[in-house]
Amino acid sequence: MFVVMRPDATEAEVLGVKSRILAEGLTPYDHAGSNRTVVAVVGEVGTRKPELMSRFAALPGVEQVTPISRPFKLTSREFHPEDTVIRVADTTIGDGSLTVMAGPCSVESRDQLLATADAVAAAGATVLRGGAFKPRTSPYSFQGLGVEALRYLAEARDRTGLPVITEVMEPNQVDIVAEYADILQIGARNMQNYSLLNAAGRVARPVMVKRGFGATLEELLMAAEYIVAAGNPNVILCERGIRTFEAYTRNTMDLSAVPVLHRLTHLPVVVDPSHATGKRWLVPPLAMGGVAVGADGLMVEVHPDPNAALSDPEQQLDLGQFAALMAAIVPIHELVQGARSEPMAVAG
Repeated sequence: MFVVMRPDATEAEVLGVKSRILAEGLTPYDHAGSNRTVVAVVGEVGTRKPELMSRFAALPGVEQVTPISRPFKLTSREFHPEDTVIRVADTTIGDGSLTVMAGPCSVESRDQLLATADAVAAAGATVLRGGAFKPRTSPYSFQGLGVEALRYLAEARDRTGLPVITEVMEPNQVDIVAEYADILQIGARNMQNYSLLNAAGRVARPVMVKRGFGATLEELLMAAEYIVAAGNPNVILCERGIRTFEAYTRNTMDLSAVPVLHRLTHLPVVVDPSHATGKRWLVPPLAMGGVAVGADGLMVEVHPDPNAALSDPEQQLDLGQFAALMAAIVPIHELVQGARSEPMAVAG
């Protein structure tokens, strides 16, 4: 349930509500919006729900108490009506600007990474991506350079000014990855690794959660809920395609997820057309589609020589293809932002 405070509620009244929630064996999470504060009540209430709602409603400064049927609370629009805006160095995510995370699937060498970083920065990327630890289907595939790759990513950040995002695979990797990276990525295979989600929720770094292969949007939001509930409000959601009966593409890109998520949650949403399709010729149209449906950003794999890449060569763009993609998506984003600023008439 949510306890909605009156617009003129005092800080002491908000603290009084939170204290009463704690006294009932529950956990309060408060969000101070532009007009009023909302306090989410988290925990098992069972049959006590009507009684608790009545008690909380009678407290000083309370305007109303509203139930919520959805299992995700802290990530919901009801709790946090305003969009969450995440700031990383000179980059903002979720403020209406277009975030573009670009770089190689795997960091293979210092020269490979720096060449890519220079090129994507020049083309307009705002975040540098690169895998240091790589989860691979086959145990015999390239698994990444580990900490050595993290050092190269930090060097590339110093060189280009782009903040860095890279994947963390295990709870015991969180601290070392957070030491080098600006944004932690939790991959599709780990979307429901709850110990990893909790560990990521305890560090002062934004976290991007990728949708699992067969995960519903509610399950994705519940994964994000773990991170927010652990204390980290800076979460980015990533739609990267889901597994369906279609086998021609690597996954099926669910572009409808973008507007649905924007309706359900305040968290920013990016799309990853590289992993969604597995084919580089499909990346540009799906990237343009993602921007057209209102995604806050893109994650795109880029390599100086994709055919020689040690992981996922078929889906990585070369440097020229990425520059051409940037030239195509920027006007689309400007058009979408302009349409958002105009009132839309709805027939019927």
